[in-house]
Amino acid sequence: MKPIKVGLLGIGTVGTGTFHVLQRNQAEIRGRAGRGIEVSMVCRRDLAAARAVVGDSDVVVTADPYAIINNPEIDIVVETIGGCGLARELVLAAIAQGKHVVTANKALLAVHGTEIFEAARAKGVMVAFEAAVAGGIPIIKALREGLSANRIEWIAGIINGTTNFILSEMKAKGLDFDVVLKEAQRLGYAEADPTFDIEGVDAAHKLTIMSAIAFGVPVQFDKAHVEGITALQAADIRYAEQLGYRIKLLGLTRRRENGIELRVHPTLVPANRLIANVEGAMNAVLVQGDAVGTTLYYGKGAGAEPTASAIVADLVDVTRLATADPDHRVPHLAFQPDAMSNTPVLVMDDVITAYYLRLRVADQAGVLSRITTILAEHDISIDGMLQRESADGEKQTDLIILTHETVEGRMNKALGQMQALPTVLAPIVRIRKEDLA
Repeated sequence: MKPIKVGLLGIGTVGTGTFHVLQRNQAEIRGRAGRGIEVSMVCRRDLAAARAVVGDSDVVVTADPYAIINNPEIDIVVETIGGCGLARELVLAAIAQGKHVVTANKALLAVHGTEIFEAARAKGVMVAFEAAVAGGIPIIKALREGLSANRIEWIAGIINGTTNFILSEMKAKGLDFDVVLKEAQRLGYAEADPTFDIEGVDAAHKLTIMSAIAFGVPVQFDKAHVEGITALQAADIRYAEQLGYRIKLLGLTRRRENGIELRVHPTLVPANRLIANVEGAMNAVLVQGDAVGTTLYYGKGAGAEPTASAIVADLVDVTRLATADPDHRVPHLAFQPDAMSNTPVLVMDDVITAYYLRLRVADQAGVLSRITTILAEHDISIDGMLQRESADGEKQTDLIILTHETVEGRMNKALGQMQALPTVLAPIVRIRKEDLA
């Protein structure tokens, strides 16, 4: 059977990894797909750099992406250029030409996924995106296919390696965020401009995609609550450890009776949970299904060949199904288009979670009583407490409170009252806490 012809839009780190994996494992890939999968064209503005990757092969190198899109011999377009502007334009153009698309672009799908999937459905082509979430971990396939018998209850993931590396170093070395960020940049774990990573945006893109697949809703990145790790202090990581918790940047989406939670923020997780012990730049995703219970997916979330592994897996899937009736393929977001839900995404005031609070308070009688009274007045129960002993002559101390689950809007009101107390001497630190049982 004639090989499937692939055009690579972008041959940087991920594109190069994809080219090399396809070349190296061609025999196994052919055996799995039922026919060969060959890169016949690549696009990069730096032609010399592209030619250095493809070597003396007969792959055509171009600086014009439309030369690939308009080539009738190209069956599948692989998009690895990133961003939402040009990438959106090229992906929609490829779909309009009747070409299947494989992409690693989480931002593109989180923001424009609904438009792209609808265009692909109308044209009868596939858009595959395993590499867009958690690199080489096959979490998209697990959610779309492996767990299709389940009603998914919640997903919690460490889905950004940069922030997990930083938090691991802060815990291990007792250093503050700014110090560890500079070290992460020196080692290549963080970009020169790490904003999307450290502010939680990258994780929110990925979580948005997983949430849509899990619950059969449109991708709704604009409704996600996003907090990063820039305000975290070494003191809070230390206190969390003393209380039996680790702090991780979690992406969490959960089904509730009144809607879906969709949030990314630093989170206390019990230290005895497997996900709490994921260190360095690794990723992990927990999925809770009603039939299967809790499953954990762990591995490298980035890098040339881990990401290429997911892209090539998508190429194999598309090749297997290229001639299948479009109505009998796995839907892009797991649910058939007419079965998609309009379940709302909850605002944070309606989210239910537990909390870690750190209050810098005057070391005098009656302070603790007033704080616990305010919590009780808002029907917030205390799960645990830690008070740092004051040094000789010191007139203030740290009070750490762990609460049971409550509605966030209720907690916000209590925090406002506590902050107004003259004996609370600094802004209260609030970090959400999840048991993930």
